[in-house]
Amino acid sequence: MLVYHGSDHIIETPIYHGSRRTNDYGYGFYTTASSELAREWACSDNQDGFANIYELNLDDLHILNLNDPGYNILNWLAILARYRSYWQKGSIAEEAKDYLQEHFFVDPEQYDIIIGYRADDSYFSFAQDFVAGTISFSKLSEAMRLGKLGEQIVLKSQEAFNHIRFVGAEPAMAATYYEKKTARDRAARRAYRATKRAADGINELFMLDIMREEIKNGDPRLR
Repeated sequence: MLVYHGSDHIIETPIYHGSRRTNDYGYGFYTTASSELAREWACSDNQDGFANIYELNLDDLHILNLNDPGYNILNWLAILARYRSYWQKGSIAEEAKDYLQEHFFVDPEQYDIIIGYRADDSYFSFAQDFVAGTISFSKLSEAMRLGKLGEQIVLKSQEAFNHIRFVGAEPAMAATYYEKKTARDRAARRAYRATKRAADGINELFMLDIMREEIKNGDPRLR
């Protein structure tokens, strides 16, 4: 398959463990199947960049796809809680992070490839709201759906790096793609605020309910 990596420079040879540990899934080379999203990510700092293009052969690789039916958004959150460096402080948020780690964490380091959401800053703030107990599980899920995050395809292992080949690079102009990124972010925040203002039903699940009722992976209420 073709995958794309947005950057301010051309990367012919991706470096194993060349990224930051505080990325969504820890160390890895972060790509997407969407050239448009890669261009947006390349222009995140309002500077021109490139969508680097690669051929990725997934044959014989051990893949964790967090969007498969066997997983839910809390598995993704548990991984964010492990790697992302900033979360609100406070007893409920801290206890919630511990609960997610104990019952929903799937170790990305055991896989060659991770497929899952990308936590842009706005969506990370939505996730923080849920962990802090201010929005329900259904509202978090709706926010993620409205955000049209797209999937990341993350190379985690040395073996995965042996399966990727540089094809070329296409320019990404900040005048176009920085505006696209910020417009998408603004739209997601507006939709989130509207969703957040809507009244919650009596049966909505909050993080505190999940902990009190000891809800675990596979519970039908998390579908």
